[in-house]
Amino acid sequence: MKNNGKSHSDQLFYFLVYLIAVIAFIITLYPFLYIIAVSLSGAQAVYQGKVFLFPVDFNIDGYKHVLGQKGLWGAYGNTLFYVTVGTAFNLVATTMAAYPLSRKNFLGRRFFNFFIAFTMYFSGGLIPTYLLTTNLGLYNSRWVMIIPGLLSTYNVMVCRSAFSAIPEELMESARIDGANDWQIFYSVAIRLITPTLAVLTLYYAVGHWNEFFRALLYISDEKQSSGELLGSNVSSDDKAAVSIQIRYVTIVITTLPILTIYPLLQKYFVKGVMVGAVKG
Repeated sequence: MKNNGKSHSDQLFYFLVYLIAVIAFIITLYPFLYIIAVSLSGAQAVYQGKVFLFPVDFNIDGYKHVLGQKGLWGAYGNTLFYVTVGTAFNLVATTMAAYPLSRKNFLGRRFFNFFIAFTMYFSGGLIPTYLLTTNLGLYNSRWVMIIPGLLSTYNVMVCRSAFSAIPEELMESARIDGANDWQIFYSVAIRLITPTLAVLTLYYAVGHWNEFFRALLYISDEKQSSGELLGSNVSSDDKAAVSIQIRYVTIVITTLPILTIYPLLQKYFVKGVMVGAVKG
């Protein structure tokens, strides 16, 4: 017996799918709500574990502590520099590496594809990388946050697949009209993979925004003491309570910019990743 063209087994299947989706949504959403609730609650309520979903003893003292630190805005400025400049360099390098690898008439295409894919499975390790970076004179330089991570092998392959999906006839038509290889690359190919570039921009920007380990290794001219964040006139018990709250306030402040940018690029996300997934 069917109802609206669907059998009972189909209805049960869709019910289970929607149920699992709702459960997954709640599990994913709860940590965000909890972090926000903790950041807006009283320090003692947080320390005593009274916060679960909604703020308790609502106040914004944690935000006042964090936003009042001079070093915070300097760190924000450095991060924005790495995100904007680093992402721009990443996109230029990725597209210039992926485009020739997508052209069938490129000499050495198979070798370079293998050479790039090889780096996905093997690396030199932390110590050789550290020695190479310091010997290149990048220690305590802004470029150390950009040049060593200039390319992502996975992103190059995604971009290469997008370029491969462009019909060869379109390239030949542009060449017949008098366009050279650079003009075809910038005026034709780049414009046709805009959704993919939007996704790669998100990938690289989030990577730069979350990067901290490389800064700990190679940048030592800017140091902050976590003790100064709470002040010397705060008792040890209050410090323990306030420090927990400040951790969550810092999480909110550091993730908020990415959370605001992501919805703007979300419509390109699935389309950009799937371009060229069937062909090539």
